[in-house]
Amino acid sequence: LLGTDYVEMYVGNAKQAAHFYKTAFGFQSWAYKGLETGSKDTVSYVIKQDKIRLVLTTPLSSKNPINEHIVKHGDGVKVIALWVDDATKSWEETTARGAKSFMEPTVEKDAHGEVVRSGIYTYGETIHMFVERKNYSGIFLPGFEKWESDY
Repeated sequence: LLGTDYVEMYVGNAKQAAHFYKTAFGFQSWAYKGLETGSKDTVSYVIKQDKIRLVLTTPLSSKNPINEHIVKHGDGVKVIALWVDDATKSWEETTARGAKSFMEPTVEKDAHGEVVRSGIYTYGETIHMFVERKNYSGIFLPGFEKWESDY
């Protein structure tokens, strides 16, 4: 375990939530994924403060499972992502010890390299995501672009 990579919250309005966290708590714009970057299902804003990266994600359809989660639980933390050397080994070790799998090791690529992610359920519907980014030089994750704003 190298540290906490990010915390992802499912929210009803990611843009508004990002504005709130930036103006109320001093977070800064960092990265964005949405229709403009090729994401047809969700919009995500990444905001940063020192070593803290908070991802605010909103579904673009009421039929999206993320929307079902928001309807059931309201806005809240869904993913606690852990930065690891080997996401495959982390998943294999935890599932071998009885953890329930959320996502088998998956390679995500773009022009900046590749990230390997895998995940397990921890408590309730919360997920621990293992993130291996040693072969990635992009701003955040594949599919995200740098986000700059005037506020």
